Amino acid sequence: MNVFERKGTDIGTRTGDMERRAAPRLRRRLGRSDLRAVPEARRALRELLRQWGRPGRSEIAELLTSELVTNALVHTDDDAVLTATVGPRALRVEVRDFVGRMPRPRAPEPGESTDGRGLVLVESLADAWGVQAHGVGKSVWFELDAEAA
Repeated sequence: MNVFERKGTDIGTRTGDMERRAAPRLRRRLGRSDLRAVPEARRALRELLRQWGRPGRSEIAELLTSELVTNALVHTDDDAVLTATVGPRALRVEVRDFVGRMPRPRAPEPGESTDGRGLVLVESLADAWGVQAHGVGKSVWFELDAEAA
């Protein structure tokens, strides 16, 4: 089982007596249609990832996070919640909104505006990503391996 699939537990390191240490975590509520949350989320994530991963990994994490946050704020008419968890080998970022409509990556046509490229970026740059339905709404998430090239 992927350690990130366990809900309600902290990701941590194991010691002889199975002690667990809380994983570094970021959690932010994002106000409805408040696009000021995008650079704020990037700054908070940058601070969380100060000592994480190979060079360039945190920049990819910031880019993908801003795409998910922007999508949640632009394509829904409700609040969203950003959660980022740093595990021993990977980062998981999840943006939960409260609208049931599922997103889908779409390749924009040549000459189109820059809209519609967010999930294509997530799909191409993340080590794993997906959408999980909830009773109300969904979570769009991605994972980045700390040591990937």
